[in-house]
Amino acid sequence: MAPTLPLFLLLLGLVGTQATVDHRMAAAMAVGLCKTRPMDLVFIIDSSRSVRPAEFEQVKVFLAKVIEGLDVGVSATRVGVINYASTVKNEVSLKTYRTKAGLVKAVTKIEPLSTGTMTGLAIQFALNVAFSEAEGGRAKSPDISKVAIIVTDGHPQDNVKDVAQRAREAGIEIFAIGVGRANMHILKLMASDPHNDHMDYVESYSVIEKLTKKFQEALCDTVSDLCATGDHDCEQVCISTPGSYKCACKDGFTLADNGRSCTEACSSAALDVVFVIDGSKSIRPENFKLVKKWINQIIDKMEVSESKTHVGLVQYSSTVKTEFPLGRYNNKTDVKVAVKKMNYMEKGTMTGQALGYMTDTSFSLSHGARPGVQKVGIVFTDGRSQDYIGDTAKKAKELGVKMYAVGVGSAVESELKTIASEPIPEHYFYTADFKTMNQIAKKLQINICEDPCECDSLVKFQKKVEAALQALNKKLESMSERIALLEKKIV
Repeated sequence: MAPTLPLFLLLLGLVGTQATVDHRMAAAMAVGLCKTRPMDLVFIIDSSRSVRPAEFEQVKVFLAKVIEGLDVGVSATRVGVINYASTVKNEVSLKTYRTKAGLVKAVTKIEPLSTGTMTGLAIQFALNVAFSEAEGGRAKSPDISKVAIIVTDGHPQDNVKDVAQRAREAGIEIFAIGVGRANMHILKLMASDPHNDHMDYVESYSVIEKLTKKFQEALCDTVSDLCATGDHDCEQVCISTPGSYKCACKDGFTLADNGRSCTEACSSAALDVVFVIDGSKSIRPENFKLVKKWINQIIDKMEVSESKTHVGLVQYSSTVKTEFPLGRYNNKTDVKVAVKKMNYMEKGTMTGQALGYMTDTSFSLSHGARPGVQKVGIVFTDGRSQDYIGDTAKKAKELGVKMYAVGVGSAVESELKTIASEPIPEHYFYTADFKTMNQIAKKLQINICEDPCECDSLVKFQKKVEAALQALNKKLESMSERIALLEKKIV
């Protein structure tokens, strides 16, 4: 047998840092980087009998966290809270509290009414009473916004269409949040245009807190340092300028023509990357388009070629489907076109089955995987898996697949952490809203070596060693043939 030598292992994981958007935005507001525009804000919260006491407590936590991101004051933001069921109760008037501490304390003391669901009546009360000057509302002005945030979990027992329209015509911007059994059509009747920006749905009250970030951003008006808040699209370095920013790159990288991406001075090593995408019915078609756009944002950062990065795509719901295998496309353009052509499956959420398929099929030689090349799995999901993921996730990592888990909306953090490789905080990402997925695309960068020049040198060295081994094997074969001929002559 020909001698073999151990070669360098080029398996240092993806470079990425998890920056939780909630903490970033909260920190920015805490130091005065983000100022909410002056507004009269009224929360309209459903406490009908279908909302259990523990769930109502979670609603109050959500309210308190949104309030923490506001500039509360007599000339800034004034906050009111309406509690409704079959009747309506004005819990907090716009004129009552001028500090966050007082507001939050008042919110914690609100008790559920536990009767019917008269949502239309609550909106009418907000229009006639809560936003009135007698209750602390300010006169209509282009400088003062009127905002209502409605939280409901059921079907209203009265008409909401006409009263919501009157409220919007009066200049009130309405955000509608549906929970659990909430009717999406009813939410659309209440919400302001565009509906995509003013409607939200969560599967249960246990995850409503994850919408905090969206409302902090929606109500944020003035940003004095876009780099500090993370509201930029620079790949590596952001430099603040008055009212704006510019991008730069770390040593060893150069700024690309688009002004935001960075190109490595030395090429990266080869990678086999498979996207495992949740296509379950909870995502909805409009969000699935955003998912495909997100995939292509990540692909834009890859060095896709025959000798470098190969990309495969798997979609799953109740079943698993290979959209295209590794190595079918060898340039970014073809890969991105194939991603855009992916059709939405719209069924269940069998994440465990999808992970097993990725490991056993997508990364097999028959599906284009290359021997000795680092394998990377990027798993996207928006909800709880309907099957067990522990064993398949463990198997993938034990076989050397570098696993990244990305969750949106109702995704379960414990499941994301089970999927993610170590160190876990660097390998799982979460955002409450599909519209903010681009923040994750900015953070998730694929590279094998922390120092690309060193990585390139190691790759070149490995190739030289392999070439030397092949030459040595040929010489050994030639010597063996000569020895065999000599032995024949001696005999």
